[in-house]
Amino acid sequence: MSEIGDICMCRRIMKHQTSKIGDVPFYKIGTFGGKPDAYISRDLYAYYRKSYSFSNKGDILISASGTIGRRVIYDGEDAYFQDSNIVWISNDETKVLNAYLYHLYAVIKWKTEGGTIKRLYGNNISKTLIAVSPIHEQHRIASILDRFERLTTDLQAGLPAEIKARQQQYEYYRDRLLTFKRKTA
Repeated sequence: MSEIGDICMCRRIMKHQTSKIGDVPFYKIGTFGGKPDAYISRDLYAYYRKSYSFSNKGDILISASGTIGRRVIYDGEDAYFQDSNIVWISNDETKVLNAYLYHLYAVIKWKTEGGTIKRLYGNNISKTLIAVSPIHEQHRIASILDRFERLTTDLQAGLPAEIKARQQQYEYYRDRLLTFKRKTA
C-alpha cells in the first residue's frame, strides 16, 4: 500500500481543546462512524486544517485502534478526527479509486500489534499487499459492490427484493412438495 499513497492522520487534539458543544464535530475512535460527543472551535479547526494534513472529500477513513479497519467515507463536511486512531491514505485516484479502496479495506486482514487494545500502525498499513486492478476494472468492481451494499442495507430497496425472492422460493418448494402424481390402478 505504500505505493498508492501516504498514510495520513489529523493533528493531535488535546482534551482541554474539546467541549461537549461547539462548532465542529470531533470524532474519537468510540464515536467514529456515529454521533460525536465532543467538538472543537471553528478557529482551531481552520488553523489545523490549513496547517496540517487533512482528508479530502471522498477519502476513506480507517479506524486504527479498537475496531480495526472500520471504514467511513469522508463526506467533506466540517469535522475533525482523532490522530493516529483514524487514518487515511492520500491516494491518487488516477491510479486507485477511493470507491475501490472502500470495498478492498473490508476484506483486508490487517496486521495489528498490541495486547488488550489492538493497534494498526502506519508501517503495518504501508506493508500490506493489495491487488490493484486497472482503473476501468476498479470502476466495475466498485459499482457492483456499491449496488449490492445498497440492496443489503437499504430497507426501501433491499427488503422488498428479499421478500419477493423468498416468496418465489416458497412457492417453488410448496408446489414441488405438494404436487403429487396420480397413482394408476
